[in-house]
Amino acid sequence: MKGRYPLWSGLLLMVPPTEVLAQSALFDNSVVHEVRLAFAEPDWRQRMDALYVLGTDRLIGDLTIDGVTYSDVGVRFKGYSSYSPDQVKNPFNIELDHVVDGQDHQGFGKLKLSNVTSDPSFLRETLAYEVARNYMPASRTCFVNVYVNDTLQGLYVNVEDLDKDFLRRSFGSAGNPFFKGNPAVVSLFGENSNLSTNPGTDPSDYYSYYELESDQGWDDLLELIDVLNNDPAQVEHLLNVDRTLWMHAFNYALINFDSYVGYAQNYYLYRDDNGQWNPILWDLNMAFASFRLTDASLYWNGFNIPQAITMDPLMHHNSVSVFPRPLLRNLFATPMYRRMYIAHLRTIIQERFANGWYRDRAEEYRSLIDASVVADTNKFFSDADFVANLDGTVNAITSYPGIGELMDQRVAFLTTYPGFTGQPVIGPPVHAPSDVIIGQDVTIQVGITGADTAFLAVRSGEFGAFTRWPLHDDGTHGDAFAGDGIHTCTFTTTSADIQYYIYAENASAGAFSPERAAHDVHRFLARLSLGALVINEVMADNGGQVLNEAGEAADWIELYNPTEADVRTDGLHLSDDTVDPLKWPLPATMVAAHGYLLLWADERTDLGDLHCDFRLASTGEELTLAYDSGYVMDRVRFSAQYPIYSTARYPNGSGPFQELVPTPMATNRITMEDGLDRAVVLYPNPATIEVNAVVRLAAPFTLQVLRSDGRAVSAAVERTTNELVRIGTQGLSAGHYVLSITNAESTIHLPFILVP
Repeated sequence: MKGRYPLWSGLLLMVPPTEVLAQSALFDNSVVHEVRLAFAEPDWRQRMDALYVLGTDRLIGDLTIDGVTYSDVGVRFKGYSSYSPDQVKNPFNIELDHVVDGQDHQGFGKLKLSNVTSDPSFLRETLAYEVARNYMPASRTCFVNVYVNDTLQGLYVNVEDLDKDFLRRSFGSAGNPFFKGNPAVVSLFGENSNLSTNPGTDPSDYYSYYELESDQGWDDLLELIDVLNNDPAQVEHLLNVDRTLWMHAFNYALINFDSYVGYAQNYYLYRDDNGQWNPILWDLNMAFASFRLTDASLYWNGFNIPQAITMDPLMHHNSVSVFPRPLLRNLFATPMYRRMYIAHLRTIIQERFANGWYRDRAEEYRSLIDASVVADTNKFFSDADFVANLDGTVNAITSYPGIGELMDQRVAFLTTYPGFTGQPVIGPPVHAPSDVIIGQDVTIQVGITGADTAFLAVRSGEFGAFTRWPLHDDGTHGDAFAGDGIHTCTFTTTSADIQYYIYAENASAGAFSPERAAHDVHRFLARLSLGALVINEVMADNGGQVLNEAGEAADWIELYNPTEADVRTDGLHLSDDTVDPLKWPLPATMVAAHGYLLLWADERTDLGDLHCDFRLASTGEELTLAYDSGYVMDRVRFSAQYPIYSTARYPNGSGPFQELVPTPMATNRITMEDGLDRAVVLYPNPATIEVNAVVRLAAPFTLQVLRSDGRAVSAAVERTTNELVRIGTQGLSAGHYVLSITNAESTIHLPFILVP
């Protein structure tokens, strides 16, 4: 509410603003963060070692992150090979809400602190995750100096937990089956979490290989395993094959074999709302060939650095699988999948390594953490090793190749690999018509050279499933001539947010557009037809009928979908500025058929996506719902509002706007009790401190408070405008009173009650 009404009497309270201290975002990787743990127990280390062995509980302590302290967090050591009772610097798993329900730091409820045990460079995990995030959902990271009871433990890497917020951000949901490929005991010469059918046919046969992270899902996982092994031609119905190929391309580009490739572990699987399983990378601290114990194929007993450099990215197709790897071998049996996989590998190599990006980024990180590495007296390698390992091999218990030494030579090797060159060339696509209304047919046209076949993959919205459509170059589907290289495809739009990518291939190589597809996509917005979503109700002076998440009686706007189909808000804007119709973009969300969407006009964008960055004027203004200045979906101009009435459509969703009793997220209605036809309405009644009068009499008029016997208890006050009047009752005792209102035409007496 931006407007203010004049007070007849009363107090105006001024509250000073709260000062907010600036603080770095947790995963801001331009700074080294600080984490401090404080335990009451001086023997905290011995207790933590004992709890690690038991694997049953956490030690309770206080946590300070970048100067902000949280009480009673739960702490345990984590890791498998990275933990040892004989080393000072062990990895931590810190749970902020272990005791205090809902406690978090900037929305994060858990810290997972890696101790950099197998990386002289201190760069592997952070650099690898940053590469991965360009092509698939993957955790964020940050560098952290960790102290326990004011003693520096060393420099750690904090890796974002794969929690429900991560899942919602990455897949649009969080409650579906979710597993971690995490065998209870890693078998060095076994199958582990490899998705083969060898353990058996009962879910219990798999309990020791996969860790259930959701409430249910074992039958779903066994369905995937069965189809992957026994009917792989149908696996696309259950598996996001493209994302799986990206994971394989990442692992083979960076020789990240402490993964599904090596011991078949350190990955997650989440089944999205489309019924497809999505693999998620995890535990990248041994990327860049720090792990070389096995490839489960030709080098099943380990490989050296030269062999890592020339590792065949199709080893599980061109050679043997000594230990079954169906997620590799069975997918690579399909020629198109192999060409797609090599295309993804090409993109990673060209965008992150061949152009020197990785080296520039590594140097930035080294400059950032140099002082912290030197100060870390518990690190597993020397300062000289830290300096050397960007380019040179460090020899310790095993040999750790320099990242540059490995990747520059791997780039040279992969650049000559079959399928790495010779791919089709895909030009920029266009769509016609350029301005699309949902339900219209749209044609995608794109120039492609050097292709034998091509298809268009289309989805609705960020998390929809892709549908493939063939791209034609036959002169009969919108292109002028057969064989002219102009490929077209026509389909019917069914939603607002249309996302698509193009794939083309010949006998030797494939190509995507965009090259990072399907992590990146081409997109355009199809607009709703007029009337498919309307402004249904506006409250610019909330009387408390509904409160926002902060418990505030804030302004609100209700949108309504009067159609029989769900609609999306992509591309729409709300504005109370006639000059700027694009003032506030609506979040991309679904409004169900005959459903409502309540938006808060309270400037509280910190409370979520449904909060506009503007407030409404209670004195009245114009509000628009528009795609742009040329396509306005709806518009309402409302006059001065009072806390007991809103401006709403009647009949609901289709009628003209009028003053109604507020009905947020419900059908607009009129009843006999609403008092909409009364000349004067008093509220609240009974009252405690203040009585408000909505006056619809012709001005000027006078107001006076009388006792129930007609004696005046206040002087008559003249008003020259027709508006809300707030009547202060200070000095009046509890009892019955009358408000007398007189103009040139009539006098009205309205009783009201004051209560203690």
